[in-house]
Amino acid sequence: MAGGVCHSKVRLDGKTVLITGSNTGIGKETAVDLARRGARVILACRDMDRANKAAEDIKKSSGSENVVVKKLDLASLQSVRQLAKDVLASEERLDILINNAGIMSCPKWQTEDGFEMQFGVNHLGHFLLTHCLLDLLKKSAPSRIVNVSSLAHERGQIFFDDINLEKNYLPWKSYSQSKLANVLFTRELANKLQGTGVTTYSLHPGVIRTELGRHFWPGMPLWKRVVYTPLMLLIKSPTEGAQTTIYCAVEESLQDQSGLYYSDCAPKTPAPQGRDDEAAKKLWDLSASMVGLTSSQSDQSEEQ
Repeated sequence: MAGGVCHSKVRLDGKTVLITGSNTGIGKETAVDLARRGARVILACRDMDRANKAAEDIKKSSGSENVVVKKLDLASLQSVRQLAKDVLASEERLDILINNAGIMSCPKWQTEDGFEMQFGVNHLGHFLLTHCLLDLLKKSAPSRIVNVSSLAHERGQIFFDDINLEKNYLPWKSYSQSKLANVLFTRELANKLQGTGVTTYSLHPGVIRTELGRHFWPGMPLWKRVVYTPLMLLIKSPTEGAQTTIYCAVEESLQDQSGLYYSDCAPKTPAPQGRDDEAAKKLWDLSASMVGLTSSQSDQSEEQ
């Protein structure tokens, strides 16, 4: 059950990495590993108290002092733009962007901008953040964008006519849609970034003991909790769960790969709906309009 392990010993001295949602779970473990390799690691998190505490833990575990914290609330497009502005003003380079933060199976909540929460945080916030940081990533090429998706994408579909699921909201339906969006975004981004030296990767980290299930577990019937509790002992720890993210971020043999999907530190074929290039283009255009990008801004990622 522990899955694949990233065996790359590559160093990241002089390189800068930004990881969203890195104060807990696999994001935090990813930060420890990349800091240990010598990278400057930016933790982009919503809760600054927890992020500052995590930064101290990461410094101790990695032996690196080069760990900084920046505020990011992915449920607010204004916060996303503010973080990007901060990074562009303070950082000379960005070698690896890891879109790791996520929310799973929450009630029917809305973001600050009125989007359905899981689609807004898991996809739209990261879509805008990536777009805002693209010029810096291109300037730092070869560079990488790693999107943490999930096996749940296999059950997903993009509800183009009801993207916020106003007619029929179900927590898992929404989560699966958002994780499929991560896979499709990675594919379309790879197409738009051809020839720039910026490569993209999406991945399933595995079933992991993290806080991601905090909305899912309490709502589960008691009998299911009794059945599932022994199985919890078999699922991955955050360190094991971070391996595929780390692999996509550093593995040298992936440098010329882009737009693919990984699991257990190996390429995997995504579900058919995750290979639909027409849907990927349609999702890109819809996402761009939802976050307020003009068509010329949306297309700038294609410029060499």
